[in-house]
Amino acid sequence: MKTKLVFATNNNHKTAEVRAYLGDAFEVLNLKDIGCETDIPETADTFSGNALLKSSFVKENFQLDCFSDDSGLEVFALNNEPGVFSARYAGGAGDAANVKLLLENMQGITDRRAQFRTVICLIRNDEIHCFEGIAGGTIRTEPAGQQGFGYDPVFQPEGYDCTFAEMDTQQKNSISHRAKAMEKLISFLRSGQ
Repeated sequence: MKTKLVFATNNNHKTAEVRAYLGDAFEVLNLKDIGCETDIPETADTFSGNALLKSSFVKENFQLDCFSDDSGLEVFALNNEPGVFSARYAGGAGDAANVKLLLENMQGITDRRAQFRTVICLIRNDEIHCFEGIAGGTIRTEPAGQQGFGYDPVFQPEGYDCTFAEMDTQQKNSISHRAKAMEKLISFLRSGQ
């Protein structure tokens, strides 16, 4: 019998990525699957804080083991902006607006180093565990590619000459920040802890 875990998200892209990582070992449910229609506030000032807020909400209100993530893009020359505000960098106007604002803010900046960071917070058997993944790279001056979401069209990972949005899902999943954090989560879950 598959182990049920709730992934505290309504993001279908993230849910699909996580299900692909976990394969058949776990049944991953998202917030819609458990009937959670609450927009869980992300009011912390760190990725781990936001991830814990979401996992705690599900555990307290649905009594289900849960994990959640908070991810974002950190651009070194912009003091790690957009950071925890990555999804709402342009005031909640969506991915294209976020990318446009980022490129505007980076005009004239030659240091284009950046990283995606993911922190996953798992609450299982009333214990809290956090796992982090980082993917380093640079910000392109113009978007390229149709895959992925968010800042993928302008993020070129280290060691590649294409953006995340130019990679197929399998290739991106093998090197992404979320993949690295998820590998740590999966290793922990499979260890039976």
